[in-house]
Amino acid sequence: MSKVAVVYWSGTGNTEAMAEAVADGARAKGADVSLMNCSDFSPDMLSSYDAVAFGCPAMGAEVLEEDEFEPMFSACLGHLNGKKIALFGSYGWGDGEWMRTWEDTCRDAGAILVCDSVICQEAPDDEVNESCQALGQALTN
Repeated sequence: MSKVAVVYWSGTGNTEAMAEAVADGARAKGADVSLMNCSDFSPDMLSSYDAVAFGCPAMGAEVLEEDEFEPMFSACLGHLNGKKIALFGSYGWGDGEWMRTWEDTCRDAGAILVCDSVICQEAPDDEVNESCQALGQALTN
């Protein structure tokens, strides 16, 4: 059985809803899933999981949330080489630049992106929820 962590930050609840759908998808494939806020996750926990989904909305000038999520993620970055991960998040405006930058950062660190990232503008709809569930399932392969 795969152990999967779904680690997120959410200000409005949109990315949290996405995280729950990711966790549901991984559970549907039989994974042991830990769903947690980024404040409850640290780099030393990475080795306890076969795969990790990170979720964060775009903030400000299309950047990761800077007070809680970005410091946690930056601390994890040096430990992602060879790690199976997936990314997701919501945004209110822009074109998804924050996600493309985030993906590049992860690839440069040697992380293995197991599937296309999932982004949505504002609240997730049924199509986005299905994509998030598929993302969770991809983490269990």
